Amino acid sequence: MVPRVDDVRVDEPERPEPPRDGAEAATLLGFLDYQRATLQRKCRGLSDEQLRVTLPPSPVTLGGLLKHLACVEDSWFTEVVVCLPLPEPWASVDFDADPDWAWHSAAADSGDTLRTLWAERVDRSRGIVATQLSEGGDVTLSQTHPVLYWGDR
Repeated sequence: MVPRVDDVRVDEPERPEPPRDGAEAATLLGFLDYQRATLQRKCRGLSDEQLRVTLPPSPVTLGGLLKHLACVEDSWFTEVVVCLPLPEPWASVDFDADPDWAWHSAAADSGDTLRTLWAERVDRSRGIVATQLSEGGDVTLSQTHPVLYWGDR
């Protein structure tokens, strides 16, 4: 069962706290939403330039992380769970030529574009999970899904 919004406790920085004594699905989704809220909080209000800042020695930027995690949402929930092809902007990307395309291409996107892309993909993933759980109940958690690696596409 998917936790109801009014059942979710929120910590000081406005992140939903995972349930301390919830069922498996509620716990998994609670921790996923906690991590999503952490990223959202870290990126909220940052300018385009701030989202492009790297902190050596890592080439990772928060903008790149937003785009990469938007792709991860689609990869796991759209591609793996419901077995649909990756939608755009990923469908036309040659990941064999540039496995880090999401990270590299994020520098050309505005912060608003990146935040919107990520939020839309999170919403889509939540819808997929809600549908899967409502159709299969807790049995859905016992299903296995093949892991796809970038080279498997």
